Order: sequence, then C-alpha cells, then structure tokens
Amino acid sequence: MKTWTVSNQKGGVGKTTTVVTLAGLLSIQGKRVLCIDLDPQGSLTSYFRLDPDTIEKSAYNLFKDSSEKIALDPRKYISNTSFDGLDLLPASVALATLDRQASQFKGLGLVISSTLKKLKDSYDVVLIDSPPMLGVLMINALAACDHLIIPVQTEFLALKGLERMMKTMTMLQKTRQHGLKYTIIPTMFDKRTRASVSSLNSLRNRYKGHLWTGYISVDTQLREASRVGIPAPIMAPNSRAVLAYGRLLQLLQGETSKLTLVSNDGR
Repeated sequence: MKTWTVSNQKGGVGKTTTVVTLAGLLSIQGKRVLCIDLDPQGSLTSYFRLDPDTIEKSAYNLFKDSSEKIALDPRKYISNTSFDGLDLLPASVALATLDRQASQFKGLGLVISSTLKKLKDSYDVVLIDSPPMLGVLMINALAACDHLIIPVQTEFLALKGLERMMKTMTMLQKTRQHGLKYTIIPTMFDKRTRASVSSLNSLRNRYKGHLWTGYISVDTQLREASRVGIPAPIMAPNSRAVLAYGRLLQLLQGETSKLTLVSNDGR
C-alpha cells in the first residue's frame, strides 16, 4: 500500500482537486483507493456529497476514540462513495478543535499512521488531503506518508506558502526514521499571464530536483467536475488537466530516481 499526502501551507492551491483527480485516475485503473480528509473545512468530504457539519462518523471520531484507547476497527469510520474502488475517511468541522484538545487527547501524532497499518491489505493507494496549517492534523498527514505531493499555484503568494512548507518538512525530517520523498506540482498555470509564467520559472530555478517537469493548467472542467461531485477523470477523461494529472500519476507510480529525498535545507 502506498500513501501519498497532498499538502501545502497555503489554501486554494489545488490540494483537494489533486487528491480527487489522482483518486479518480487510480480507480479507473482498478486500484483500491482510500481518500482521507484531514482538513476541517471538509472540501474533499463535500466533494463526495457528505456534510462535514452533520456527519456522525469521521476522522475526528477516529482521533477521539484512539486517544481514549478504544479498541477500534478503522473501517467503521470509512464511507463508501458512488465510485467503484474509492472510499473516504471524511472530515468533520470538529477536527478544528483537535489542537486545543491536545492536552486531553494523548498520543495524537501517529493516529493516521497506526490506522493505516490496520488497513494495509485493504487498499492499494491512500491519498491524504492535509489542512494548510501546521498542527496535529498536518503532522499526522506528513508522518503517515511515503511520498509528499505539494501543489503550488503559479502565483507569488503561493510561492511564499511553499517556503513555509519547506521549513516544516525540514523540522519534521528530524523526527522521521526514513527520508521523505516529495514532488512539487505547479497548478492553475495560465500561459497567457506574465505572473503565472514568472512564477513557474521561479519554481524551476529554485526547486529543480523536486519540481515535476509538467504543470496543471487552468481548466474549467475541473471546476465543473467539482460542481457535480464527479472526479474529473470520470466526467471529462480527455480534458487538458486530467491528461496532465495522468502524466503525473505515471511518474508517481514509477517512483523515478529523480524524486530524491528532502535535504537539510529543504531543497
């Protein structure tokens, strides 16, 4: 079982879109896929037409029950989706309270890692949608993954968010037994704008060893897929963005040698 976390310390860069699109491509391949929503905003959960405000069994319940040392079966927190081979561990808005409750709930840092060990024979790939802020949830998402995917919108403020993400990874690296593979994915690229082209060039100059050579273009099909709650590969398999994500997936599945480990300076 492979575990890929999609994370960035800036919102609105395409994290949820990346999770859903890769999950859709994998499910079309016949893979068994689990999506985990660790963002209290619950965008991934809402995409699959579950309500983070009212859901009764969610990632929050998993954290709470784990902290209380309840013997649990992770499957009872997982929901089926309408798509073959694609399941979801949904978010609830209560996830936003976890950091405040950390003093009450002990041992929260490795809940997702421990849960996935129990599910290793149930899924081929796990995709984790991480929140944009550093805390218990992001630490869980990064600790559990064996490959980190960092979507970065090709605009100036998103590049600043990437710098924060690099610092976080450097900090986390000191606590991991094994190196963390990561790939930076330029998203929402618009070749017609100077800002987008300039940002992409900045990424290529600074993060050569970890930057995916492709990019995800602005594509209205992604927005339409989100509106109707269908992964874009299923709704619009030949759209520009889906074809680009398909090339990215080939790279991730190949685990090529170009995707090296994070170094001490996060580059």
